[in-house]
Amino acid sequence: MESAALSVLVQQLRAAGEVTRARILALLAHGELSVGELAQVLNQSQPRLSRHLKFLTGAGLIERLPEGAWVFYRLPVEGRARALVDTLNAAIDPEDADIRRDRNRLAEVKGERAEAADQYFSRVADDWDKLRALHYSEVDIEKAVMTAAGAGPFDLVIDFGTGTGRMLSLFAARARRVEGIDLSHQMLTVARSKLQEAANASVRHGDATSSPYPDHCASLVIIHQVLHFLDDPARALNEAARVLKPGGRLVVVEFAPHSLEHLRTDHAHRHLGVSEADLVRWGEKAGLAVTSSRTFRAPDDKGVSVMVWAADSLKSVKRSAA
Repeated sequence: MESAALSVLVQQLRAAGEVTRARILALLAHGELSVGELAQVLNQSQPRLSRHLKFLTGAGLIERLPEGAWVFYRLPVEGRARALVDTLNAAIDPEDADIRRDRNRLAEVKGERAEAADQYFSRVADDWDKLRALHYSEVDIEKAVMTAAGAGPFDLVIDFGTGTGRMLSLFAARARRVEGIDLSHQMLTVARSKLQEAANASVRHGDATSSPYPDHCASLVIIHQVLHFLDDPARALNEAARVLKPGGRLVVVEFAPHSLEHLRTDHAHRHLGVSEADLVRWGEKAGLAVTSSRTFRAPDDKGVSVMVWAADSLKSVKRSAA
C-alpha cells in the first residue's frame, strides 16, 4: 500500500515535470511575482498560465497570495516542499536558453517597475510628508514611534527609505549620529535641504534591502512606510537585523492590510499593506523578538489603518527552548 508521503512526493514531481511549470519555479526563486508579471515574463496568456499555477499550488510547490484585485505567488517559506523545489532548481542549467531568456526578461520587468516607481517619487518628493499623513494623524504616529524606540540616547540611528528625512529630524536630538538611505535622488535632495540645521544628520543613496552599512553598527533602525513598496519586504527586516547591534531595536511603521487598489496605480504601492503576522514571521526568521505593536485604526472606510511595530535583535540573547 502506497504511503501518503510518497503519494504527495509523486504528485509534486508530476507538477514540476513540465517545462512551463519548471520555468515558473525557477522564476519564483528570485522572489514573489504576480500573475501578470509571470505572464509578461513567460509570454503566455493569463488563463493558460493560471492552469499551471493551479497545478503547482495544488501540489504544494508554490503558495497563492490573493491581495485585493491582484494575486501573488511565491515558493513555500520552508518545509519539505521548499527543500524539493530548491533541489529541482539547483538541477536546472542556468545557461539553458529558456531559463536565461526568462531571467533576462524578469530583469527587464523589474527594471520597468523600478523606473515607474522612481518617476513617481520624483513627482511627489516635495509633498511626500503630506502624502504620508493623508490617512492618519502624523503627530500621533510620531509619538508612537518615539515610544516604541525607547528612551535612548542612541549611538547610530539608521532610517531605511528616509524620504524627506523626517525621522532623522525626529531623532537627531536623541542620538550621536542619524543617517538615512533612499533610492530616490530627488527625495535625498529634499532631505538634505530639510536637514541643514542638524549637524549630526546625513543621507546617502542606498537600498533598504542591501544597505551600505557594516554588520552590528546601529542601535536603532527605522523603516517608515517603506515595506509596501518592496518586492520582498522580508529582505528589509533581514537587512535591519544584520546592521543592528546586539540588543538593538527595529521600529517599523506600515499600513495594515487594506483594499485601496488605487494606491497601486496612483502611488506605486507594490502591496496593499503588511499584516502583523507577516512582520512577526519575518522578524523571527531574521532573529528579532517583538517588543511592542500598536495599530491606529482608520477613521472611516476610505482611510488606512497604520501599525507601529518594534522588535529587538536577539544576537546577544539566548533563545529559550520554547
